[in-house]
Amino acid sequence: MTVLIIGFVMLALLVSTVIMAASSLYIEHKKLLSLADGASVAAADSYTLGQVETTSGTPSALLNGDRVRNVAADYLSRSGAFGRVDALAAAAGTGTPDGSTSVVVLSATVHPPVVNFLIPDGITIAATSTARSRLTR
Repeated sequence: MTVLIIGFVMLALLVSTVIMAASSLYIEHKKLLSLADGASVAAADSYTLGQVETTSGTPSALLNGDRVRNVAADYLSRSGAFGRVDALAAAAGTGTPDGSTSVVVLSATVHPPVVNFLIPDGITIAATSTARSRLTR
């Protein structure tokens, strides 16, 4: 009977450890997604006005890929994200695919509690966010 109780306690501890690690990954991913959202909105606001071909035409917001990357990196450094998130980096894909949408892809490393000894290098996560500026009257 004692062996059965010890087995159930071990199983309960194992399940709670897995839930704790999964929750930690989920929360860190949401934090990274929040940073990516802020960086993509800041990058979308760094537009330049496009040329208007006709008198009845409206100007358009144009984005530059290098400018999107620079503004996103500036946003992350001003917010102090590099000090709070381990191995934070703007991953490949950050830029503008069409000249009007800013895409920010961030990657970071997460170290889940309790199971950190099993994965000492941590788990790499990524978050992608897009934003677009629209000019209206």
